[in-house]
Amino acid sequence: MEHETELAHGAVEVSRGGLVTVVGSINADIVLRVAAHPLPGETVIGKSIAVHPGGKGANQAVAAARLGARVAFVGAVGDDAYAETATSGLREAGVDATGIVTVPGPTGQAFVTVDERTAENSIVVIPGANAHVDRALIEAQSGLLEKSAILVLQGEVPAGAAVAAAAESPARLVLNLAPVIPLERQLILRADPLVVNQHEGRLALEMLGRETAGLTSEEGVLEALLEEGIGSVVITLGAVGAVFSDGDSTVRVPAPRVEPVDTTGAGDAFVGALSARLAVGASLSEAVTFAVRVGSYAVCRAGAQPSYPWRGDRLPEGTA
Repeated sequence: MEHETELAHGAVEVSRGGLVTVVGSINADIVLRVAAHPLPGETVIGKSIAVHPGGKGANQAVAAARLGARVAFVGAVGDDAYAETATSGLREAGVDATGIVTVPGPTGQAFVTVDERTAENSIVVIPGANAHVDRALIEAQSGLLEKSAILVLQGEVPAGAAVAAAAESPARLVLNLAPVIPLERQLILRADPLVVNQHEGRLALEMLGRETAGLTSEEGVLEALLEEGIGSVVITLGAVGAVFSDGDSTVRVPAPRVEPVDTTGAGDAFVGALSARLAVGASLSEAVTFAVRVGSYAVCRAGAQPSYPWRGDRLPEGTA
């Protein structure tokens, strides 16, 4: 099995390892930068507007590929002008895009407002072509899915697509339940790991029939998810880092101290980096530690995909 090595100057080299296949959304991100998020009923003057490739699925694929992983993508774009922009980051990163189909109608779009004071964002997503990622599309890519080492799923395409992809692939499943959509219990339990933030973790527990009222910490949510039968769980904590467990022990991984510019897509950078590491046989601990640093790198730059590190880039070190 090939492995990742860390270079002396702090940059990271990820060998290619097994195939990472991402089934998910592709969007064009229309990014508006403002001095502060508008209040209800308020009109504000924006600082700038830019259009970038995005979508949670595409973001995760690009993040993994930029780090050197072998990555394939399954999804859909529309027959409009935004399709070229939406797929540009995948092509630039060298992702196998043969699993992307074109359907009539608009490409998915995300309208992102970034507050320059806090670097926090608010997002409205129009699914567009992503709503057409269905069982038939997935089954047409069965050959690709069967040879994957890692299968990455999120919640921005219909639940039926996730169920079909898991059925077609024997790969290790990285399930980023974001946004939270209704999924079959057995699919959630197959996740190794399930990647969620604390809010998403609570919603996942409720979907599994678990009461969450008495859970007051991330560790409590994590342990409850493990008790339901999930093999491993990672809870992302934003600027604080992440907490994870594979059932043996619960470990917090602190994030490096950085000055954030834009948090858009940082969680996707985390999932892509995590998947890239797992594809080369890294332990969950190694993969989470690496992913936290990649996520910290991403928040220091504007946009989602444009903010992700390439193989050899220097990553932040230390802790907040």
